[in-house]
Order: sequence, then structure tokens, then C-alpha cells
Amino acid sequence: MPERVYNFFAGPATLPYDVVKEASKGVVNFSNMGMSIMEVSHRSAQFDSMFCETQKNMLNIMGLSEDEYAVLFLGGGASTQFCAVPFNFLKNGMTADYVVTGGWAKKAVKEAKFFGDVNIAASSEDANFSYIPKKFNLTPGAAYVHTTSNNTLVGTQMKNFPETGDVPMVCDMSSGFLSRKLDFSKFSLIYAGAQKNIGPAGVVAVIIRRSWADQANKEVPTMLSYATHLGKNSLFNTPPALPVYVVGLVMKWILEQGGLEAVETANVKKAGLLYSYMDDSNGFYRGTAEKDSRSLMNVTFRLPSEELEKKFIAEGAENDLIGLKGHRSVGGCRASIYNAMPYEGVEALVEFMKKFKAAN
Repeated sequence: MPERVYNFFAGPATLPYDVVKEASKGVVNFSNMGMSIMEVSHRSAQFDSMFCETQKNMLNIMGLSEDEYAVLFLGGGASTQFCAVPFNFLKNGMTADYVVTGGWAKKAVKEAKFFGDVNIAASSEDANFSYIPKKFNLTPGAAYVHTTSNNTLVGTQMKNFPETGDVPMVCDMSSGFLSRKLDFSKFSLIYAGAQKNIGPAGVVAVIIRRSWADQANKEVPTMLSYATHLGKNSLFNTPPALPVYVVGLVMKWILEQGGLEAVETANVKKAGLLYSYMDDSNGFYRGTAEKDSRSLMNVTFRLPSEELEKKFIAEGAENDLIGLKGHRSVGGCRASIYNAMPYEGVEALVEFMKKFKAAN
């Protein structure tokens, strides 16, 4: 086995190799303190400096102001935010709008229904979530509009978000976070599990508009209240220290690449290479997402038979192309080509796909 394979898993997913190597130093000796990042007090000056720098760099990358937005690093993953968002913001007598574009969005709807009325503003479930809806039936004066920017399971990505006017927009950006330029000021709350594109499992980033946070429900359990974590800058309890440290290294890596413009350019080039070959394969590799809804992050496809798919996944692993199996709920194959996947990795995958097609 080589030192480094091409990791196409959807999450936990590939990280920049330079980040992995740098993180290993902090695991042994963080900030020359003679102790690991896994041992250091989260109340120490060194930890506080790292933590605040990570928050600042994230907002800088997004083009957001610290005066208007706050970054929280919380436990519980993105799935806990399915519950936390309506608990804080779906008030009595109000309706929340949800755009349902995949399995994770459905889970968010399920949680929201525990707290109030939910309107399905749009859904693509009628076609197995193979497309992103273009029309939205929004509720005037809704509590908020919830969207999912990228759908890991089915390989679709929202290019154009609903125009919500004065209604706050919430977005689960887990698998596409910081992979492309967006007007992030359109959103009042963004949440993203780190393990897809910005770090290891164990932390979720929540970016919240401070003025909207001030309007949250007051009768919310302590650990689910955004006010709790805003008041203590995510340090009400011990934060996920190691994952945040790695997220901080990824933020520096993104800045070193040239920010989101450079990252998006690289992602478009990688996805273009893979989709172009799939489209030219005479149906041997059939993309499952409609072309105008395709994700830059998660490329989902089928082969002529399930037997060939199993063989493709197994032989891919033998060629150091790891994690090509589709999600168990949808089957097929999937190549997740997040920010950290080098262009050479996609080239290697395409070359393997050509050889596999010729042999089968």
C-alpha cells in the first residue's frame, strides 16, 4: 500500500495531505507547549488564539463581517442542527419552509415537525432527487426557509437559491461548504458537518447572523440554545479541540490556495474532467443527476449491472482508488471529489474507468 491513496469516500473524507502532516505535529506537541492538542486546556491562551484565528479566517474566506456574523464550533454534527434550528426559531403560530432535495433534507423536515408547521416549498422526490427544483412555493412571513446546498447521496447541487426577501434563509452546507464562491450574506444561518470538506468528524460549524440569533426562542434547553454558545464563544463546555484545530489548518490551506475563487476553479476543472468522460462513455457510466443539477463535490453514477458495479469498486480499491461505493440507500457508485482531492486523483480515476470499460 502506498503512503497516500486517492480517497473518494463521502465523509469522513480526504483532507489536504499538507494539513494531515501539519496536524500530526500538533497531536504530539501543540504550539510548543510540550503537550498534545488533545491534552491542552481549552482555557489556555494558546488554545484561545488558535480557536479565534480559525473563526476569523472562516469569516474572512466567506467575506462576512465579525460584527454581523459569529462562528460556532459545536458537537453533535449537522444532524443535531436539524433539531436546533426549529427549536430556536420556529415560533408558535409560524410556518417554516423546507426545500427537500435529498435524504438529509427529509431528516431535517422530520425534526422540524416536532416544533411547528412545516411547508414543503419544493421537492424533487418525485424523481428520486435527481434534480434541483427551480420553483418554490414560499410562505409569506415564514419563520425561515431551509435549504440544502449539496446532496451527498444523490450527487446534486443547488446553483440558485430561493429569493426569500425578509424571511431568513437557513442552509445545510455540509458537503459543499467552502467549495465555491457564494453570497454568504444571503443566509441567516449556515451549518456544516466538518467531515465532508473542511476537517475531521466531531465538529459542526455554525455561522449565524447575530441579529437573528437575538430573536431566538428563550425557552430552549441549554445545549441546544444558540444564545448559550454565542455567550461563551463556543466554550460553554469543552469544544471538540482536535477537530477544530484541523479545521483551522484547512482554513489556512484555503487561503494559501487563493481563497474560494481559486478553490472553485480547481473544483470545476476536476468535475469537468470526470463528467466529460462519463458523458462520452456511450452509457457505460451513467450519471444519476440531471446535468444542470450536477454536484461539483459528489459524482454519482451507475454501470450496466450491479455485478459490474461491485467489480468496479473492488478493482478500483486494488488500484488505490478507495471509497467508490455509492451510499447504501441508493446504491451504484460515487466519487467524492472535495477540495482536497488533487486533479491527479481524478485523472487516475478516469484512466481506470477507461481501462475497466475496455475490459468489460
